[in-house]
Amino acid sequence: MDNQRLLIWAFFGLMAWMTYQTWQQDYAPRPAPVAAQQEQQSPELSAPDADVDGALPELGEPTAAPTLTDDAVAAPDAVTESLAPSISVKTDVLELEISTQGGTLQRAVLLNYPVAKDTPDTLVELLSTNADTTGLIESGVRASGGGAEATHLDMFASRQLSYELDGDDELIVPLTWTDDSGVPIEKRYRFRRGSYEIALEQQVTNGGDALWRGAEYVRIKRHFQEPERSMFDVDSYSFAGPIIYNGEKSEKLARDDLIEDGKVTYTTGQGWFGSIQHHFLSAVIPTPGVEHNYEVVVAGDNSVSSVIGRNIETVAPGSSKTFATTLFVGPKLQSQLEQIDKSLKLTVDYGWLTIISQPLFWLLSKVFSFVGNWGLAIIVVTFLIKLAFYKLTESSGRSMAKMRNLQPRMKALQDRYKDDRQALSQAMMDLYKREKVNPAAGCLPILIQMPFFLAFYWVLLESVEMRQAPFALWITDLSTRDPYFILPLIMGAAMFLQQKLNPAPADPVQAKVMQIMPIMFTGFFAFFPSGLVLYWVTNTLLSIAQQWKINTVVEAEAKAQKGGKKKKKDADQ
Repeated sequence: MDNQRLLIWAFFGLMAWMTYQTWQQDYAPRPAPVAAQQEQQSPELSAPDADVDGALPELGEPTAAPTLTDDAVAAPDAVTESLAPSISVKTDVLELEISTQGGTLQRAVLLNYPVAKDTPDTLVELLSTNADTTGLIESGVRASGGGAEATHLDMFASRQLSYELDGDDELIVPLTWTDDSGVPIEKRYRFRRGSYEIALEQQVTNGGDALWRGAEYVRIKRHFQEPERSMFDVDSYSFAGPIIYNGEKSEKLARDDLIEDGKVTYTTGQGWFGSIQHHFLSAVIPTPGVEHNYEVVVAGDNSVSSVIGRNIETVAPGSSKTFATTLFVGPKLQSQLEQIDKSLKLTVDYGWLTIISQPLFWLLSKVFSFVGNWGLAIIVVTFLIKLAFYKLTESSGRSMAKMRNLQPRMKALQDRYKDDRQALSQAMMDLYKREKVNPAAGCLPILIQMPFFLAFYWVLLESVEMRQAPFALWITDLSTRDPYFILPLIMGAAMFLQQKLNPAPADPVQAKVMQIMPIMFTGFFAFFPSGLVLYWVTNTLLSIAQQWKINTVVEAEAKAQKGGKKKKKDADQ
């Protein structure tokens, strides 16, 4: 039994260490190859940024399906992005800039999400024209056969340069492109109150005499930025880069993989692509049910994810066609993501324990809606989990209590058979059998706790709802470590007390190892999210209360049984 219990604790310690390593290494980019290696592996991907800026989808013949290409299209001598006037847009949750060159979304600030809790005025910026943090959502309409088209390189006109969502629930920002062909193209952005969903509409109106044929495209251009790693910063070890969904499964695309394997292409009517920045997402979701061609490529320090309509649409003279695409720029709020497309929840990656983490987050959210504090929600959910497994762990606790009462008899056997290990093992097994004690029962609570421990870890790490969520007193952010290491120390003390309620291992060496466990776990948990430590402290305290109650009941039963035997003996005499 002692060996089994020690192995279980050692395994749990290993799991805790692996969790810590996962935090340090999860999706962390591998070292970037040297320039010479990069050119040798994929010379076509080393194109300068100017080529990426000029690369456009190519339509080909009027009846052919559109394809994506890396070939640069000659850019007009238009005003560059830095010089083109921009349109400022402000909603209740977003502050954006739209360039009049191409109608490109070139800046997006999340008004309710500061970068750090101690700097509330420095807000998360998902889209930017800064060289080191480039994030752009470009769009346009391509024509087949030399017809009128408005790409992300063309200049658009706007009735005003400032829009703000005041008392209305919806804000529309229109931009218009015209030429001499009689085919104006209007680009409209629709924003809704409280939402990070942006509706993009590109309307082609054929005022000419000939048929117009073409398709829309949208793409995200994102700079690969190597973050500075720090064990004190959860965000620094999270994945940042492109993510795709091909209608069946999602896949995160690391920069090195794109360099080694080349561009990724797929065709689907139920897909989307995006760019992840830990808790935040920029995504493009084309109209469901309409097939599109997708492409993801890396060039230099940038990734470019593109989509273009697979089938060429025809617009007759005197009619119009509107291409609709859904954009998402904001935090990965699961409620909003689900409303757009259920598969967008895949951007919230709970790892291989999603089957537990997803229901766990749902339960936490429900409890939070009542208590209004994520820390209290963790405590309540921990209590509910403990309650759900009470009967299962009660039998284990009773076995541990009985073994604790058997300690004097076990010590006597050890003294009797101290020179014969085989005889000692047989005598102890006979004792367990007579007293109906399962020596392995003490392993069950730990085995039950392991998946919930890891599930809590993933929920705390990935759920933006808990980002910078306060609990009480000095715990101002449940997703980061305890700044004063008070909770880990409380956890270590609780684990030490818990050990005192359980029978000590018979082997002195194992007993010393078990005594070290609380110290080791305190060190491990010191850098874990404080919400995870809060869960473990709560679970340990509940386990102590449960085991103390069971020990009290078992001791009372043992005394009653002993007293009954004595009375029977006296009566017989």
